Amino acid sequence: MLLATPSNLRSAVQHLTMQDKSLRPIIAEAGLPTLQPHRQYYRALADSIIGQQLSVKAAGSIRRRFRELFGGTFPTPEMILRKTPEELRTAGLSGAKAIYIRDLAQHIKDCKVRFDKIASQSNETIIAELSDVKGIGVWTVHMFLIFCIGRLDVLPVGDLGIRNGIQKLYGLKDLPTTDQIIAVAQKNKWHPYESVASWYVWHSLDNS
Repeated sequence: MLLATPSNLRSAVQHLTMQDKSLRPIIAEAGLPTLQPHRQYYRALADSIIGQQLSVKAAGSIRRRFRELFGGTFPTPEMILRKTPEELRTAGLSGAKAIYIRDLAQHIKDCKVRFDKIASQSNETIIAELSDVKGIGVWTVHMFLIFCIGRLDVLPVGDLGIRNGIQKLYGLKDLPTTDQIIAVAQKNKWHPYESVASWYVWHSLDNS
């Protein structure tokens, strides 16, 4: 499984520059992607639940108050499970998010989610396991695979930015469907660097 190392990212840039003429000017302008994977898997997923459908500022405030519930440190799953949903809501979490955070903690405690196995698991297995947690859908797992684990072969077909970017870059009349996104990726030979191609599609939107 290809991960976001400097060497692999350089190989991805060379491959995509050669194969995709629409991405070529974006790659030349943007340079090497700034993908920096880390191993704070549990915290990344919990933070993603907290930040759903919130502005960056609002999410940051709630994350700070959430930590304050636990003495200013990010809580372990066991610490979260000792709090009731009502107690978690005092940090500003919605009722649903309080349940989602506890469900993530319970999955980890019950070993239904095993971060020590992630390195050897396929993308599909990780998506299936994490999507079983309340409040975590396929889009969240795609972002987790790309930006946290650093997998280079993820195509986030449900991301609105990817849909908008592909529509503009490839001259499509309407926002592309999942099948059309896959077809663009295949036609332009993105594999095995779909994550990197997606990063450049996002970057093209920033520029515009």
